[in-house]
Amino acid sequence: MLDTTMTEALAGQLRGNLLTPDVPGYDEARALFNGMFDRKPSMIAQCTGTADVITCVNFARENDLPLTVKGGGHGVAGKAICDDGLVIDLTSMNGVLVDPELKTAQVQAGATLADLDHETQKFGLAVPSGTDSRTGVAGLTLGGGYGHLGRRFGLTVDNLLAADVVTADGSLVRASENDNADLFWALRGGGGNFGVVTSFEFRLHEVGPEILTAQCFHLFDDAREVMQFYRDFLADTPKEIFCVCLVLRVPPMPPFPEEHHGKIAVALVANDSRSEATEENSPLRKLAAFGKPILSVVMPMQFTALQSNFDAGFPKGARYYWKGHYLPDLPDEAIDTLLAQTEPFPGEFTAYGLEAMDGAISEVDPSATAFPHRNTRFGLGIFANWADESRDDEAIAWARRFHEALEPFSTGGSYVNYLAVDAGDKFREAYGANFERLREIKQRHDPQGLFDAHQRLVAK
Repeated sequence: MLDTTMTEALAGQLRGNLLTPDVPGYDEARALFNGMFDRKPSMIAQCTGTADVITCVNFARENDLPLTVKGGGHGVAGKAICDDGLVIDLTSMNGVLVDPELKTAQVQAGATLADLDHETQKFGLAVPSGTDSRTGVAGLTLGGGYGHLGRRFGLTVDNLLAADVVTADGSLVRASENDNADLFWALRGGGGNFGVVTSFEFRLHEVGPEILTAQCFHLFDDAREVMQFYRDFLADTPKEIFCVCLVLRVPPMPPFPEEHHGKIAVALVANDSRSEATEENSPLRKLAAFGKPILSVVMPMQFTALQSNFDAGFPKGARYYWKGHYLPDLPDEAIDTLLAQTEPFPGEFTAYGLEAMDGAISEVDPSATAFPHRNTRFGLGIFANWADESRDDEAIAWARRFHEALEPFSTGGSYVNYLAVDAGDKFREAYGANFERLREIKQRHDPQGLFDAHQRLVAK
């Protein structure tokens, strides 16, 4: 139990604010993207720099406090906030410094994808990252990170050059291929288990500021044919083309035809990231011409707009329960199983989607980074998203049934960023053959499990 003297002692060592339950701003600071979680930490330290982070790590260790780290607060499992402990809130540490000549970016750990893209796109550069602009760079990166540029440039971790990390003993270390190489290996997909990353250095690529995109929505009655087309389309297109296949409700807004608002549809959302791509010369033409879509648009779009394209469908404060699989292929039997699990499709924002995992992602050896899922074609995300608390049991049960039904078609692996709070021993599956090496590195860098709130790799 913390007393006032201890709280005041920590506050006096910080440059940032220390929030306790009786201080204005506390409730806002503890709020998470996933509204299922209402945790109440004893203290939230709004760190302004590495010195504050070191102070908090030392304080938590010396006082045996539960400790969590909040970057974007977007993680579906809600692990950025703890009960009755100390939260290191990195939200204020959101700076991004771009070197357009070297094509690198230094990114503080509290930055979101929107912060990152805002700075890099000024120079027509980008880091391969996620598909929701509110996602924290730190959480996305530490779990692997894939999105609209993955087939061409790989995972977010494949473009990580170095990281500054505060370890459990309060030391600040540099992790890269040449410095603390074992820690660098673990950070690339191993999750927030090994320390507090305060800054990342990324390799940048020439993308944008405009990028050719396609958005094609089809009636759910045609979903089987659309998914078959999607599978075959990706097999026959260069890796510069990315496409995700989503099953979701039609947004109740223009330009979607009013008679389809709220109905289940299947959407193909794609981009051609080559600077020379036009509507006339891109394979996206074939995508737009397929079938009888209720909406089909091929057009240039600001890359920042593409990056925030899915934001509205995942409102902050709604309730989220996610699961995932990796599929080595997409046979017709798997498609039929997917479609059979769709109903009752609970919740206003529920969706599931297939994301391409080939191309540059699959060109990396599975043992080269902690993220091991390199020999697969598709990632399947099952997103139970709803607003009404009374539907919790229904929505969670739907996601679990869906996940179980697709297991026969899966590699057995899991994406750590899609693991729900009740994932249990699924962390072993998330890392596959890399799990034991992760445990050994965890034992060296955090033997007492100070950062176990994120994922327990070493038994206490």
